[in-house]
Amino acid sequence: MSGPILVVNPNSNAEVTAGLDRALAPFRLGGGPEIECLTLAEGPFGVESRRDGDAVILPMLALLRSRSDAAAVVVACYSDPGVETLREQLAIPVFGIQEAGVLAALGRADRFGVIALSEASIARHRRHLRGLGLLDRWVGEEAVALSVAESAHALATLEEAGRRLSARGAGALVLGCTGMAEARGPLAAALGVPVIEPTQAAVALALHAVLAA
Repeated sequence: MSGPILVVNPNSNAEVTAGLDRALAPFRLGGGPEIECLTLAEGPFGVESRRDGDAVILPMLALLRSRSDAAAVVVACYSDPGVETLREQLAIPVFGIQEAGVLAALGRADRFGVIALSEASIARHRRHLRGLGLLDRWVGEEAVALSVAESAHALATLEEAGRRLSARGAGALVLGCTGMAEARGPLAAALGVPVIEPTQAAVALALHAVLAA
């Protein structure tokens, strides 16, 4: 039996972690690796800026170095903070949810859009997508002007943003914050298009890495 897949929420909002834990229930396979969701106590209540993202890197690294039993790591923040650093410093697979979520969306549609928390976050997401070479398949993002905590209870607002992205040509949508995790199913049903919860997408990649090893 392999060690657990650690899903690290780099903000200190335990409610977000609990929502992720519930959203990952279908990925807990009989005989498969444990999926353990962790809250970074040292993190901000929401990772909502580049400064917030930079601040969580060293605490995440310290936490993960203390877990030598882990088989893989998922960084459950849509800005993918510290993913490259963790890949350099750890000897196990590390997955960022933005990268995984976008790749999953491109497996379902030619073009995708992202529901973002804020206008400020869109610039960070765009820089990451430019590095991945995927801007030509990105229709853009719609910001819902919510905090991480508020996004967990705003299905109508998310639906409005999703409809605007679909009208712009998005054949699949990516949820741009872990606080939105439990909205995926209802949102997909309401919009009639694939909606990707990126932590689920990253955990699917981690399961493949662990089970195929």
